[in-house]
Amino acid sequence: MSTQTLTEHMTLEAAERMLDAAIHKSESLGVAMNIAIVDAGANLTAFRRMDGAWLGSIDIACRKARTARYFDMPTGAIGELSQPGGPLYNIEHSNDGLISFPGGLPIHNEDGQVVGAIGVSGSTVENDHDVAAAGQSAFCN
Repeated sequence: MSTQTLTEHMTLEAAERMLDAAIHKSESLGVAMNIAIVDAGANLTAFRRMDGAWLGSIDIACRKARTARYFDMPTGAIGELSQPGGPLYNIEHSNDGLISFPGGLPIHNEDGQVVGAIGVSGSTVENDHDVAAAGQSAFCN
């Protein structure tokens, strides 16, 4: 029998809790979002598309989650580093396409290890980030 707690790795239960928190935040903002959760291997664990969310944002949400996991940093930070003249300029063309604007956040367990990521798309990058942060905060709750 495993001695792992729910927060040592990404479980479906944890991912669904994160989705619920992200949707609650989306509803409070009055926006319809696509929300993707990936595990430590960047594999899709859970996904929700709210009624009326843009179809084009499905892929963006998934890519934001994978990008955040591939580099273990917020996608907005990657965007800052990928500007012309920056150390990661043109990185978005790697890995079959990355997203380098806010809305993707890594998920850390209680020991600080990255166990997955969340990606959100469907509104402004500020709203995408806020909804992702709401989902991220629900991981250990």
